Amino acid sequence: MCGFAGFLTTDVNGSFGNFKDVVSEMALAIKHRGPDDAGAWADEEAGIALGHRRLSIIDLSAAGHQPMHSHCGRYVLVLNGEIYNHKALRTELQNMGSAPVWGGHSDTETLLAGFAAWGVVDTLKRTVGMFAFALWDRVEHCLLLGRDRFGEKPLYYGWGANAFLFGSELKALRAYPGFDNPISRGALALYLQHCTVPAPHSIYEDIFKLEPGCLLTLRLSDLKAEALSIEPYWRLTDAVREGMANPVENETEAVSLLDGALREAIALQAVADVPLGAFLSGGVDSSTVVALMQTQSERPVQTFTVGFDEAGFDESPHALAVAKHLGTEHHELRVSSADAQSVIPLLPQLYDEPFADSSQIPTYLVCKAARQHVTVALSGDAGDELFGGYNRYFWAESIWNRIAWLPSGVREVIGTGIQKVPSEAWDKLGRMLPGGQGIARLGAKSHKLAHRMKTVKSLDDLYRSLVTEWPEEMDLVKGAKRLQTSLDDKSIVIGITDSEHRMMLWDSLTYLPDDILTKVDRAAMGVSLETRVPFLDHRVAELAWRLPLHMKIRGKEGKWALRQVLYKYVPRELIDRPKAGFGIPVGQWLRGPLRDWAEALLDEKRLEQEGYLKPAPIREIWQQHLSGRYDWTVRLWTVLMFQAWLEENR
Repeated sequence: MCGFAGFLTTDVNGSFGNFKDVVSEMALAIKHRGPDDAGAWADEEAGIALGHRRLSIIDLSAAGHQPMHSHCGRYVLVLNGEIYNHKALRTELQNMGSAPVWGGHSDTETLLAGFAAWGVVDTLKRTVGMFAFALWDRVEHCLLLGRDRFGEKPLYYGWGANAFLFGSELKALRAYPGFDNPISRGALALYLQHCTVPAPHSIYEDIFKLEPGCLLTLRLSDLKAEALSIEPYWRLTDAVREGMANPVENETEAVSLLDGALREAIALQAVADVPLGAFLSGGVDSSTVVALMQTQSERPVQTFTVGFDEAGFDESPHALAVAKHLGTEHHELRVSSADAQSVIPLLPQLYDEPFADSSQIPTYLVCKAARQHVTVALSGDAGDELFGGYNRYFWAESIWNRIAWLPSGVREVIGTGIQKVPSEAWDKLGRMLPGGQGIARLGAKSHKLAHRMKTVKSLDDLYRSLVTEWPEEMDLVKGAKRLQTSLDDKSIVIGITDSEHRMMLWDSLTYLPDDILTKVDRAAMGVSLETRVPFLDHRVAELAWRLPLHMKIRGKEGKWALRQVLYKYVPRELIDRPKAGFGIPVGQWLRGPLRDWAEALLDEKRLEQEGYLKPAPIREIWQQHLSGRYDWTVRLWTVLMFQAWLEENR
């Protein structure tokens, strides 16, 4: 795991300074992504510079140093990530007589040899991995930027200070001399709706995120936005349709195939030349990953969890029970409210652009704890999106069928009534639901749903509203132009008849890369920890979409097939309980120890003077939240994280 930065410019005289010095400063801004080694390369006549920071995972020797040149001399590469099947690719190259005389055993060297032998696109199609890279073709004077199939690794690009800039984080781009791109008000509006800036947008004008599974090409001879080409080398939507057209009908076969695919993915991802472990919450996803890791390990797997003192937020006892059953070497970090709150000042710098999933706080803490023992940690992310784990998959259609026939005015009355019941009362009810169908933190979810009942016109509208915080019609950002996202493209789900599958696909294209993977990447890399996601081996994902819906969701419980795999290794009674998520009591803190901090950031005069947000609706929900009868935690957190980011990056 690493970080890189670079630029391409027609200013070949380097009026801003020496190319290598400039790109080294850009890379230095993301030193946390790679504290072990640094490298820079430039061809000033061609106008290109590449910088790299290395976190040594595979081949710790100098043979893994980057930027790396291909043996044929044509390519120069900087890579962030891991190519898990690089040994198999080496064998394939050797069998066809295309292998060079290897200088080391790094996956970067393997990837370069593949580019030289098969071409870039064909090589990427052969890879199993998570990555972002920048490749300079010295023959064609052409820059290529690529990103893995699901967007595990970040990659920003765009125009600033009369150059084409690119890098793993916005910090690197901001370090380029003269960078002064203004905040994109359209992107800010999207951020307030989704708690993160969705790809392909970034918080700055003219700076973008390369979308997952895509390859960008830009030639020095035509260095302008219109000449930039972006083409997918893999599409999730294609995999979905191919999988649904070729379903696995037999349940026993499905469970066996899933067990085998996950075993293979975990075996590949459990290879490293440094200490390796796994996160363990005690839920289905992380427990499955750890169970399969342990069956393939000769010694106890190191597992990590974080525990909280607040009732309703602490899942550490469940993790401990699973760890004891599997025999892992378990590490539990106990976290107080003060510990968690101490992370908040770090968030604007850590996340680099506004980001408001408050589980970023415990994620950072568990990554920090893990880094004291290991350099690589496997996670259970993406199990919800692939196998049907989110509550909205179980409840959205049921709720819609009950309210769809009601006039909008009646729905509004019902929604208002739900909101008038205090959040704490809904939480108590959620814990009392019979048959193991309890819902954790029902209060926040009920208030969120109640507001949306007033406006939605279809089941798909209900889904989009459930993944939206500040509704677009509130027009909260001054002077914002509307920008498009994948959620606006209804053609994505054409032909997918099950509403649950439509939601799962939209989540995989948007919420997964823009929120979940972003959250984990920045938290982990902030402490120089590499994280790996076995569920996002694309072969596992492709298999998941071959499973019919009834092998994912049965009644009000998801992940049926995944649970059958897990129950081979962990007793059902250690796993079966309501899904809780990875949360902290931010809403309570905003009424208590964080109140003064929040009040300063939400000050009406301050908001007016800064000129981005309209103060009135913000002040209204702030007062409603303080009253204790309304739970506006998520909306307030989006504004607070933007305000804190703005203060840090003014």
